[in-house]
Amino acid sequence: MEKIFEQSWRWYGPHDPVNLSSIKQAGANGVVTALHHIPVGEVWSIDEIEKRKSLLEESNKNNPFPLHWNVVESLPVHEHIKQGRPDRDDHIEKYKVSLKNLGKCGVTRICYNFMPVLDWLRTNVKYRLEDGSTALLHNLEDLIIFDLYILKRNNAAEDYAADMVKKAKVKYSEMKAEELEILKKSLLMALPGDEKGFTLEKLRKGLRDYEGISAQQLRENLVYFLSEIIPVAEEAGVKMAIHPDDPPWPVMGLPRVVSQASDLEYIFRKVPQNANGLTFCSGSLGASEQNNLTEIISNFYERIHFVHLRSVQREANSRFYEANHLEGSAGMYKLVRTFYELQKKYNREPVPMRPDHGHEMLADQEKNYYPGYSAIGRLRGLAELRGLEFGIINTLENK
Repeated sequence: MEKIFEQSWRWYGPHDPVNLSSIKQAGANGVVTALHHIPVGEVWSIDEIEKRKSLLEESNKNNPFPLHWNVVESLPVHEHIKQGRPDRDDHIEKYKVSLKNLGKCGVTRICYNFMPVLDWLRTNVKYRLEDGSTALLHNLEDLIIFDLYILKRNNAAEDYAADMVKKAKVKYSEMKAEELEILKKSLLMALPGDEKGFTLEKLRKGLRDYEGISAQQLRENLVYFLSEIIPVAEEAGVKMAIHPDDPPWPVMGLPRVVSQASDLEYIFRKVPQNANGLTFCSGSLGASEQNNLTEIISNFYERIHFVHLRSVQREANSRFYEANHLEGSAGMYKLVRTFYELQKKYNREPVPMRPDHGHEMLADQEKNYYPGYSAIGRLRGLAELRGLEFGIINTLENK
C-alpha cells in the first residue's frame, strides 16, 4: 500500500522505558531520537552519532522490519544564540560542526525549536479524563497563579488581562496546598532526557536573561542563526525543521516568534532555501484558533520535513488539553487528507511522522513514564493514525 507518512516513534535512547523491540511492535520503522547526554552547545561527534546508530543496527539483526534513525529531535539551540550574546558565533560554529557530522552519518532531518528558556509547558501533566486516562492540560488561569503567587515574577500581572488576574486571585485563595504543589511540579518538570529540571531560582534566572529582548529582537536572532546554518545544512544534505511554539503565545513575559502562519512566512521569506523547513505540529499550532491548520499545510507543504500529529481540545481562555488523536479541535481527517492530496500533486516521498503526547492509560498508569510519552497511549495514537491513513488512501484510490 502507498503511504502518506513514514511511521515513526520518538525514542530517548538506551534509558527510555520504551525499548526498540516495543517500537517495532508498535508498527513504526523510523526512530526519532537525539543525543540528550551531550550538553547543549557541545559538538555531536561522529563517534557519538555512530554509537546511537549502532544501537538500532544491533536491534535489526534477523528482523524483517528494520529500524532506522530518520529524524533528530532535537539538536538544541544554545540560549546565547537566542539572546544574541557576543559569543553566539562560537556556539553557531559548533552547531555547524554537528550538522556536518550528522550529514556524514546519513541522519539528514533535524527538528529544533527557538523557544526561550522553556520548551512546551503544561499546568497539569496528569489531568484525569472521563475514561480514567490522564492527559496534559494547559490552563492560563493556573499559569497566572504560578507566575504571580509561586514564581512571584516582578510585575507579572502586567502581562495578563485584568479580568484573568482577578479570576486567578480568587481561585488561588481557594486552592489547597496539594493542588499548588501539583501546579508547581508540572511547570518545573525536566524535559525528557534532562534529569535536572528547573528550580524556581533557575527559572527566575532564565527569565531575567531575556529581560529587554523583544519579540522583534528574538525574531532577528532567529534569522541570523538561520542565515548562518542553512547554507551549511544544504551542503551537508540536511533539512532543518523548526518546531512551532507550544503554546503558541508569549509565556511568563517571554516572547515567542514561531506561533502562527505570519511567523512562518517571515522566517521562510528571510531565509528562502528549502533546507529551512518546518516541523508541522498539529497540536502546537492547533492550540490557537487563529491558526488554520489545513491552510498552513497547503501553504508550506514543500517545506514540511517532519510531522507531529496530535490533537488538543480547545476550551475557553487559553485552556486546552491533549485529546485522543482523532478527536479534539484539530480535525485530523482533514489534515491527513490534505497531506495525501499534496503528496499526489507533488509526487513526494512519505514525510516522517510520529504520534505525540499520548494519554497515560491501562498498565502504564502504574509505571514511571515521562508525561505524554508512555507506550500504550502513543501506540493507540499511532494505530488510529495508521488506520485513518489506510482508509483515506484506499477510499480515494479506489473511487
